[in-house]
Amino acid sequence: MTPRERLKEARRVVVKVGTSTLTHATGRLDYGRIEHLVREIADLANAGREMLLVSSGATAAGMGRMGLPEKPEEMPKKQALAAVGQGVLMHVYERLFAEYGLTAAQVLLTRENYLQHKQYMNSRNALLALLEMGVIPVINENDVVAVDEYKIGDNDTLSAVVSALVDADALVILSDIDGVYTANPATHPEARLLPEIPEITPEVEALAGGVGTKLGTGGMATKIEAAKIAVSGGITMAIAPGGRDGVLREVLSGSTCGTVFPAKEEHLKLRKGWLAFGKRLVGELQVDVGCERALARGSSLLAAGVTAVEGEFPAGSCVRVLSEGGREIARGLVNFEAGALQRIIGHRTEDFARLLPNERVGEIPDEVIHRDNLVLMM
Repeated sequence: MTPRERLKEARRVVVKVGTSTLTHATGRLDYGRIEHLVREIADLANAGREMLLVSSGATAAGMGRMGLPEKPEEMPKKQALAAVGQGVLMHVYERLFAEYGLTAAQVLLTRENYLQHKQYMNSRNALLALLEMGVIPVINENDVVAVDEYKIGDNDTLSAVVSALVDADALVILSDIDGVYTANPATHPEARLLPEIPEITPEVEALAGGVGTKLGTGGMATKIEAAKIAVSGGITMAIAPGGRDGVLREVLSGSTCGTVFPAKEEHLKLRKGWLAFGKRLVGELQVDVGCERALARGSSLLAAGVTAVEGEFPAGSCVRVLSEGGREIARGLVNFEAGALQRIIGHRTEDFARLLPNERVGEIPDEVIHRDNLVLMM
């Protein structure tokens, strides 16, 4: 089955819409655009699909309600605007979905809901219960209480995490750009739209630009990061133009629209989904080609194949594993703190006792990351 056919067959779909799609250039909410979006989601729900909406726009809605021309710099003021705007935005969604006979539910999340496995499971169960009841979850990050340590960071990432959380079949990110181009189309008129990206390579990541608009927080780079999460979770992802009427029906009909990222065949198991996307990444390990091949065959990560360590972290932390070319190939929980890792990389297990004299013999792990605590991202 092709990626476009998978989109056509998708039963559980997460839709992410950004601030730039929901607002006018003035920064105020575009009610016409929101109504078109709600009507499309309602129509797809009536056709038998389970729909979840990850919506930006709370801060912009708060700015409009308070008559502010631009977003303030101070975090408390941003959080205050989000508090005002969440109510405004949710009232709009509730009223519009109700006109089509559907019920919407507000769900506010932070990274803390993913860091703790119990909270991760509670979030998952609540969302699945809403879907079972025929409710449309409208999801956003809880900007009012989130601090940097517990911020997911942007709604592109949030939408991918939510997609993995609920075992979605598809994620559609509606953007102010048609998809991924070979270059920035604003400055390179010869740039071509890429209809499909079968693998996220460093070259693909290099195509991603920075922040898109003054109102939003995401750019193409965050969408590429979201794609990594989605496809590794067995989810087909598409980036499509949010300003086009009927775009959701177009994407989910299998038409050639936007850019599609094919799902990897093997879905992550539930615990590994939490491990890959719930835990906070605090460091990086680079490995050689032989080690990369061993990981692909299902091996644990051994110190002999590690060539470099970046970051300061204690044992039990979640780190990225990179290839020699800098491509992310895995994530996992390390058995050693960063300083100890620096001493043992490139060495065999039998050398550990000599290299780590302060550790008790018999209590030193054989693996840097055991395969049960390792998630492949390639």
